[in-house]
Amino acid sequence: MMGSASPLTPHASRTSSLRILGIDPGLRITGFGVLDQTGQQLAYVTSGCIKTATGGDLSVRLKTILDGLAQVIAECRPQYIAIEKVFVNMNPQSTLLLGQARGTAICAGVMHDLPIAEYTALQVKQAVVGNGHARKEQVQEMVKRLLKLAGAPSPDAADALECAICHAHGGHGFGTVATSGYRMRNGRLV
Repeated sequence: MMGSASPLTPHASRTSSLRILGIDPGLRITGFGVLDQTGQQLAYVTSGCIKTATGGDLSVRLKTILDGLAQVIAECRPQYIAIEKVFVNMNPQSTLLLGQARGTAICAGVMHDLPIAEYTALQVKQAVVGNGHARKEQVQEMVKRLLKLAGAPSPDAADALECAICHAHGGHGFGTVATSGYRMRNGRLV
């Protein structure tokens, strides 16, 4: 159910004041990435993917995502969750399914009383790569560099780490991504 990107080694101890779980929701693959932030310093903790059975029963697939994220939260004990907002595409059925996976990921955080910040793909890429229209390969490379990783994480794990980095850079008041105009409602930054 849950895996980690093989070339990446998690840190052994938790020494930071903030731990952020980034989530890249998807019905087939939900990426997750955890990092610690001490001041402006970021440290990689772990990342990976939760995979569901393609074509299986929707409720079983959503439960796989919920259980996998609950396990990540229990093991890593994040203080914040950063998740990407749904991109509405031409296929309404795909958008609806993605929304259900995203809602399940949000529920995993809410069940653990964690504040959840939501960012558009444009905001996340702009904060991490400096280009809101960056390609997947650019995101992977920048995540690798920012977190000083030995290898590039998988695309889904990189997107999740990218959400966590975006939040660390300004989602709660530290850094370059402006959050003025946002407020907390029901544990979510809106």
